[in-house]
Amino acid sequence: MAELPSDLPSSGAPPSLQPPLWRQLQLTAVALASIRAGTSGSVAFEAVEPALRPGVQALGFQVLRWLGRAEALRRHLAKRTPPPLPDALLCTALALAWDSERAPYEPFTLVDQAVEAAKRNPATRAQASFINACLRRFLRERDELVAVTDSEPVAQWNHPRWWIERLKRDHPREWQRVLAADNAQAPMTLRVNARKSTAASYLVELEAAGLSAIRVGPSGLQLARARPVQQLPGFAEGACSVQDAAAQMAAPLLLDGLLPATPGGAPLRVLDACAAPGGKTAHLLELAGPDAIDVTALEVDAVRSRRIDETLSRIGLKARVLVADAARPADWWDRKPFDAILLDAPCTASGIVRRHPDVRWLRRESDTAQLAVQQAALLAALWPLVRPGGRLLYCTCSVFREEGSQQIDAFLVHNTDARLLPSPGHLLPQSGSNARGVPDNPSGDHDGFFYALLEKRPH
Repeated sequence: MAELPSDLPSSGAPPSLQPPLWRQLQLTAVALASIRAGTSGSVAFEAVEPALRPGVQALGFQVLRWLGRAEALRRHLAKRTPPPLPDALLCTALALAWDSERAPYEPFTLVDQAVEAAKRNPATRAQASFINACLRRFLRERDELVAVTDSEPVAQWNHPRWWIERLKRDHPREWQRVLAADNAQAPMTLRVNARKSTAASYLVELEAAGLSAIRVGPSGLQLARARPVQQLPGFAEGACSVQDAAAQMAAPLLLDGLLPATPGGAPLRVLDACAAPGGKTAHLLELAGPDAIDVTALEVDAVRSRRIDETLSRIGLKARVLVADAARPADWWDRKPFDAILLDAPCTASGIVRRHPDVRWLRRESDTAQLAVQQAALLAALWPLVRPGGRLLYCTCSVFREEGSQQIDAFLVHNTDARLLPSPGHLLPQSGSNARGVPDNPSGDHDGFFYALLEKRPH
């Protein structure tokens, strides 16, 4: 699923060329109103003109991370909820200014510029005095208002109440750590192309380019600071890709023990179901080496499938890319069993909230059960395609057990020919430790994920 970092570095423009703060706050409020109406954050920020997008997205991500607190403060400041856009502007200012240590600008400056933003937009001008009154009162009574909202779980943890309660049930010892991690900015992690270099060698190249990084996992490098990919040595030529450390575990898990190719020289037949944007497809090909595997990459969405082609083209590797529904093998399968299947199933994306802070506000409690049904259907459809002795790796970027351990427990009950091999299980954000998985998972800074490696017993 999503593998690109979502907090972009600043545009690097000199301060004299930066757009005024009031304009950035206007655009941030428009994006927030759009997300509240059901638009994904990626689409909402993509609508901002390119020159302003990095700054607006950086502000917007901070707003989304502290939106629970902002909405709680607004409820104490206003008897009635304002219309959507004025409310978005008010909550934008509150989310950015409520904690002076985290504020990107002085709280007084944020308040002054938010009022200016309201005055300069016809859609909010009528509410400018109201916004001014609320924010001036907030400046006067900030400590008291924050203390009052401290007792509200949504304000304290900045997640919907149902999300907090589910995490308490699923991870009773770690739920607070997970929620805190969700509100931190994720690092930018690279996967070095094993066909072209090693992590150790590429680290030297980064240092020569003035970029600091540390090793994470066999092929990963975590940058000290996010950078545009154009600044990465050899990126355009496929020397590396951007991929979270947890997502980098998929390809090695699936291929370990299956490579080299089967006797007789025939390449392994590998299916990457739900493959867009192609990061895991590329990793499989990079690890396997020339002519070792024959990869089919499926994606049901034609637009997203083009991203697989773009990813493979950049690194100079090839796979059979099909626009097809993995849950309907009759439409695309050639009746030849696969040696290995990677099922990166659609999920709530609850494990990548620190990269996509809009997700927590877009999801509904009912989504988890609906997606679990879809995941079960995909498992049922793809398992018959695995040869005896072959493997299926099921993964989701979710921390919810209904999409992870509970899904696999149910699958094993109904499929007695399946055996669970040592697998990481649930990986929680910023932690490699878990009770159910293998004991030697490397610790590190990574997203929330779930992995279960299933082997089909020979007849």
